[in-house]
Amino acid sequence: MSFKKRLEELGYELPQVAKPLASYVPALKVGNQVWTSGQLPLVDGQLPATGKVGAEVSLEQAQDLARRSILNALAAVDAEVGLDNVSRVLKVVGFVSSDPDFVDQPEVINGASNLIGEVFGDAGQHARSAVGVAVLPKNSPVEIELIVEIS
Repeated sequence: MSFKKRLEELGYELPQVAKPLASYVPALKVGNQVWTSGQLPLVDGQLPATGKVGAEVSLEQAQDLARRSILNALAAVDAEVGLDNVSRVLKVVGFVSSDPDFVDQPEVINGASNLIGEVFGDAGQHARSAVGVAVLPKNSPVEIELIVEIS
């Protein structure tokens, strides 16, 4: 089955590739891998929420923002090589702008990881980091990077 079709079946649509906020490209193919730049949860160029997770942003909101970020990363992969050319998801790196008392960064990034699993099945089992940080670009609560292998 097509990964793009599976996304649609799950009720998701790949967004337009987010325009870079500085001097970088959204995704880069290197050999048989594609590495994405950090993807914010932008919707039509805007952040749906800003602030720290555990303060202005709830865990549930942050999980949704992580899903949005991974959709933006998948859109960057699709634009670079075509999503259906992905043979395996290798790694997800998630950054969570966290209130000092917030310690559930892995739960936030599960929003992205769970979607990857639903779309890619066994090929979506990946290595991962979930890192709490003081601040992210544009005061975003979440940023995600993705590395995939292509066939």
